[in-house]
Order: sequence, then structure tokens, then C-alpha cells
Amino acid sequence: MASAIVVGGNGRMGRLVREALAAAGFELVGSFDVDNIAELDEGAPAADVTVDFSAPAALPHVLAYARRTGTALVSGATGYAPEQLDELRALGKTNRVIWSSNYSLGVAALRRATALVAEALAGWDVEIVETHHNQKADAPSGTAKALLAAIDPKGERPVVGGREGIVGARVPGEIGVHAVRGGTVAGTHEVHFFGTDEELCLTHRAASRQIFVAGAVAAAQRLLDRPVGFYDFDALMFG
Repeated sequence: MASAIVVGGNGRMGRLVREALAAAGFELVGSFDVDNIAELDEGAPAADVTVDFSAPAALPHVLAYARRTGTALVSGATGYAPEQLDELRALGKTNRVIWSSNYSLGVAALRRATALVAEALAGWDVEIVETHHNQKADAPSGTAKALLAAIDPKGERPVVGGREGIVGARVPGEIGVHAVRGGTVAGTHEVHFFGTDEELCLTHRAASRQIFVAGAVAAAQRLLDRPVGFYDFDALMFG
């Protein structure tokens, strides 16, 4: 039986992850959150895999634990700065690591479809709209950023985060990214492609957080069978 530690374990997502790991045959040997995160540095027992759905502030503790124990790391925390993502990638030199802003298989397919449509409809106007519950802390969502990267892998196009006032005509090539917050929405992502007299919209709707939990647990199972390295969700699940 493989063992696991959950970081970000006090919230609803952490509870769902713990339950799903147990159902998948993992032995839970620890659960950490803001109230006891410092205990992860020295007091936490070694685990085969760590599943982290916490926040960027917990990353130093997670990295220190991973380096100390050699645990595989499944990270689903969002809101990381570029240098923090670089630290996660660097950990892949010694540990098995996967980071994804979204562990839904449907969203993984959406990213692939978005890249294909963006290539086929080059020159069309593109807008990304993401909707989440009213407690989400970061905006735009990590998934919206991943969709943006699918459209513009080299980051060469101008990005507009909402429009206000007399903004004038749309700048050719720009990509709009918009965040909507309200209620208990688990997550909706739309990618709109606008041409002359026609529009194509790719949409994914999450009915509950359970889809992210199932994907993260599946990723944990597969990661334990892989060699040391940094993986993305698409490569791990579809490769």
C-alpha cells in the first residue's frame, strides 16, 4: 500500500482528496494546512506521494519536505509566481513532480482543442472567460492561463484583462482574459473565437470539485510508476 500526505487538507478540496486517496488504496500518514504547516518541515513522516492543493505561501515547506524525503509531488496549487513554478520544475531533477492548474481530463482535452483551433483560425479575435465560486482567491484562474498559453505558446500577443472606458478599437492580435466570480460555481471556462459573421466557442463546465480530485489521484497513481522528472498532466495521462 502506498502512503500519502495531503497539504491544504483542512478545506473542502483537502477533505475530498483524503477520501479519494483512501478509496484508491493509499495510506494517509499526514495532513497539513496553515495551522500546522511548519510541522511538515521536520516532523512529518516520509510518504510515497504528497498531494498539494494549498496556496503559494506553503511552497517553501512543501519543497523542503520533498527534498528531505524524496516524495513524489502532485501539485494543484494555483497563483504561483513564475519563479515559484521554476522551483517546482527544478525539483523534478531529484523527485517525481507534476504540477497542473486543473486536473480535469475534460480541461486537458479543452487545452488540446484550443491549441488546434487557434492554429486553424489564426487571425480571429480570441477572448477567454473563466467563472468560479465567490471564495476563489486568485484571478485569472490557472486554467485560464493554461488556455492562454495554448493559444499563444511564446507569449508574444498582447493580453487585456478586462476593458473599461473609451478603449477604442480592438488591437489586432490581442487576447482578452476575463474573470467572473459568484455563488458556488466549481469552474467554467470558455474560449471564444470571433471571425467575420461567425463565432466558435469552446466550453468546459465543472459540475463539482470531484473531477479535479479524481484526476489528481489518478495522476498520483501514474506518477509513482514514472522515473524522476517534471511532468505536465497531458503528458502523464495521455502520453
